[in-house]
Amino acid sequence: MAMRYRTVRVDGLDVFYREAGDPSAPTLVLLHGFPTSSIAYQELIGELSDEFHLIAPDYPGFGHSSAPAADDFGYTFDRLADVVDRTLDALGLRRYALYVHDYGAPIGFRLAERHPERITGIVTQNGNAYEEGLTPFWDPFRKLWADPHADPSALRAFFTREATHWQYTHGVPDAALVNPDKELFDQALLDRPGNDAVQLALFLDYAANVALYPRWQQYLRTHRPPVLAVWGRNDEIFGPAGARAFAGDVPDARIHLLDAGHFPLETRLTQIAALTRDFLHSLSD
Repeated sequence: MAMRYRTVRVDGLDVFYREAGDPSAPTLVLLHGFPTSSIAYQELIGELSDEFHLIAPDYPGFGHSSAPAADDFGYTFDRLADVVDRTLDALGLRRYALYVHDYGAPIGFRLAERHPERITGIVTQNGNAYEEGLTPFWDPFRKLWADPHADPSALRAFFTREATHWQYTHGVPDAALVNPDKELFDQALLDRPGNDAVQLALFLDYAANVALYPRWQQYLRTHRPPVLAVWGRNDEIFGPAGARAFAGDVPDARIHLLDAGHFPLETRLTQIAALTRDFLHSLSD
């Protein structure tokens, strides 16, 4: 079905979202990561919209949503989750599965913990909830979290075109399969004046997510939502141990480690779409 590009007003912000599929069909909410936006899900939405209702919002500071200055908006993962939560309320969504990637995981697990009765299942694509998934990539972040007065300027290297290209292509067996248009779009938004302060605020706040891992694991053990992990096993940001760890709390979790990097949809779209379709069918069995 045709994609719709919409905006809803939430908390004084314009929140952009992509929507496709029949609203009466089972809903899948897709939550994007850094440094991208709902554009990451454009093709997957197209693959699944024949049977499912898809909603993919952009967070404040990302994509086509409002991007207030860091001094004017408290950029924390709690705040982003609040906006997404109210967006889904404004759209009248009361029952849905989640598809989370990267930053989408801490936002999605906050929603799941708040509203366990709404969650039909969780698809995690390199969306971490365990210390086991944190690779040495995070060492400079951990140093900063341990000393809030430290100079964060070194982390600005993650906002460069080279870093964005690395995220898309590292660990990919054939980089020629990666469409460069998305990384170009992502970089254009990263380069907006003042966006570096927005992203540094979220880098600093990521420590709050790690502190919440035990609570999210308790949510998984208590509520046992069906879980599908479709994980790029060559990811050096969130390693494959983070995918395997879900089975410790949800023993029947479906774990698929794919020959891909941090953005497995870029090279494994058909496989992931099929796995996601089968998983969503199982939720209604």
